[in-house]
Amino acid sequence: MNTAVPELGTGIGYREPIHEIATDPSLVEWVEVISEHYMGTTGKRESLDSLTARIPGIPIVPHGIEMSIGSVGDDARWDAYLEELAAVVEGFDAPWFSDHLCFTRTSTAELGTLLPLPRTRESARHVARRARRAVERVGRPFLLENIAYHFSWGDELTEAQFVTEIVEASGCHLLLDLTNLSYNARNHGFDALDFIREIPYERVVQVHLAGGVEEEGTYFDTHSMPVPEPVWELLDDLLEFHRVPAVMLERDQRLDRTEEIAADLRRATDLRRRPADPRRTTAPSRTTAPSRKG
Repeated sequence: MNTAVPELGTGIGYREPIHEIATDPSLVEWVEVISEHYMGTTGKRESLDSLTARIPGIPIVPHGIEMSIGSVGDDARWDAYLEELAAVVEGFDAPWFSDHLCFTRTSTAELGTLLPLPRTRESARHVARRARRAVERVGRPFLLENIAYHFSWGDELTEAQFVTEIVEASGCHLLLDLTNLSYNARNHGFDALDFIREIPYERVVQVHLAGGVEEEGTYFDTHSMPVPEPVWELLDDLLEFHRVPAVMLERDQRLDRTEEIAADLRRATDLRRRPADPRRTTAPSRTTAPSRKG
């Protein structure tokens, strides 16, 4: 089992319209792809082989949207999914794989979206068991990503406590989506930097950055706009006390804005490579760190 976590640098979600950007070594050091696009049929395996041939030497990381790690009562489907996922991860020789801390289906229905889990200790134990099983079957480090959500269930735990219990029980890593975090903090009225200091931030292997839109006072993570300043500020804060191995730009819409995309990639790289401020190199206390509203 490969458990090493390399430093990849600055990456982007691979999309065909931005192939030239994604293969420009001055901008991009690795790419992320959607796991399910390469799972299942022979044709999808041919797509995997085609992509690796088109971008030789560039690390490729599969990121899933249909694992539904929080689902219950789907053991047979879960095992079949992991078998296919393991083949994709092996096919790309990926350093890790990731998916969302959520559920996308019940035992009887496909829900078609990423939904937040009830934040209970029982749910945390269930997710941790499934995360351990995923690592055992796939054989690479597994990252869980925080989602953007518009409601919660009247939960037993805060989101930070829920994430912490899962990580401590499973040993998995984190994909910290700073845009999701920033929007959640604004939409639900909590402090984004407090959230970072309360989770096991040393387990953050990858960061997602993206830009969205505001509609009637609510922020939506649409992956269509430049990364907003509050998200850059969170990345700046995080990098002062934790050197994240991989930072990635998500861009799914308005892909013709190549200069806009390139500017975000350059800024991410500049922040990663900037020497740490010696006055701020101590990791924040989980109880006394200064905070900035997200």
